[in-house]
Amino acid sequence: MTLAGDELHPLSAFLRPWLADGTPDISLLNVAARERGLVTGSGVGLRFVAPPGGSDGYEERAFLTGEIATRSGNRHDLFNALIWLAFPLTKAVLNRRHVAALTEERNMGSSARGRLRDALTQFDECGVVVAGSCPDLWRALLAHRWREVFVQRREELLRTTRFLVFGHASHAALAAPFVGLCGKAVFVDVDEAWLKLSGAAALAALDVRLAVLFDSRDFSPRGWQPLPLLGIPGATADNERSDYYDDTRQFRPARTMRPGSSPGSR
Repeated sequence: MTLAGDELHPLSAFLRPWLADGTPDISLLNVAARERGLVTGSGVGLRFVAPPGGSDGYEERAFLTGEIATRSGNRHDLFNALIWLAFPLTKAVLNRRHVAALTEERNMGSSARGRLRDALTQFDECGVVVAGSCPDLWRALLAHRWREVFVQRREELLRTTRFLVFGHASHAALAAPFVGLCGKAVFVDVDEAWLKLSGAAALAALDVRLAVLFDSRDFSPRGWQPLPLLGIPGATADNERSDYYDDTRQFRPARTMRPGSSPGSR
């Protein structure tokens, strides 16, 4: 598998600097990791390695040894490595919290993956950061008011909001995007100064904010906002047309609650 920077989907374009010379192999990924001083959730120096044997899972091995299992020629694993390079602080926090939750589950005698680990895994695989200075637009997304956000207020959205795909599985899927491709979104309130940043400076500042967010809050799988990735401006030329957002396969209306019901009730 080869991947050049000019082959990236527009939503993956912020990863282009690490693909400027073609697809990096494990040795080049490790050079980049050492240059940036990357560590995993325990503070151990990070190394990308071929998947080793043994019983430790991905998160535990990363935490205990710093080893990030990375299959050669695998698009999913390559994007995971690139997200480590782009968001090292946040990935380390996710790793630490994942292992802490796993340890707690074991101490309670449970072999099932709990709510927090489910939520962290979902974001790690499919997360999207909605970084914006207009929380009202985020509230409209929460209410599934797709046409309001993406059509009626598109100019405002472009001016005030940036969408950063965090999930490496989503980046892999964007290589061949399909109708209904959806991310798990979280909102980060940013100011005008951040919106004026670009490239590495913007990523570094956002990584700090995102790491603090994941270090200070609990999460559940139901807490993520579903976000149709192909509705994001620039994700496809088709969404320049307003009728693109009429497709309910992607842009589903908010669920209507029965009188007297509450979220999660049956």
